Amino acid sequence: MKRHEALIPLSRDHHGTLILARLLRSDSPPFKGLPLDAEGKAEYAMKYYREELLDHFEKEEKMIPMIKGINATLDSLLTCMKAEHQELHSLFNSINIDQDLPTQLDVIGRALESHVRKEDRVIFPLIQECCPDEGLNKLADIYTEK
Repeated sequence: MKRHEALIPLSRDHHGTLILARLLRSDSPPFKGLPLDAEGKAEYAMKYYREELLDHFEKEEKMIPMIKGINATLDSLLTCMKAEHQELHSLFNSINIDQDLPTQLDVIGRALESHVRKEDRVIFPLIQECCPDEGLNKLADIYTEK
């Protein structure tokens, strides 16, 4: 299914997030130009979290009231999406280099990848299927707000 233009910016953000998710996993191959050691990966993850993910999560959560109530399944998925955002906030904020850092990063990477895949493969297609074009077009306003 072709992505509706109102959701394209969120989907594009997911590319960098999936790279981060794979980088953090314990079975990660080396990525050119990205850290190889756990401490470097943790530093990179926190920078990405502060500079990219916080804003991304906020934008996704701003769309919830705009599309809530259209479809019960979608409402349930949106509630789950917001709960996963909270879980990811907790995981990023609990990174501690004095503990088992590789395991912490692996947990974050797996949770982040699962979350993004669910949004791209389940939530966004359902939004497109359930929401009228007028509602979808209003979602684009989220990206022009600062």
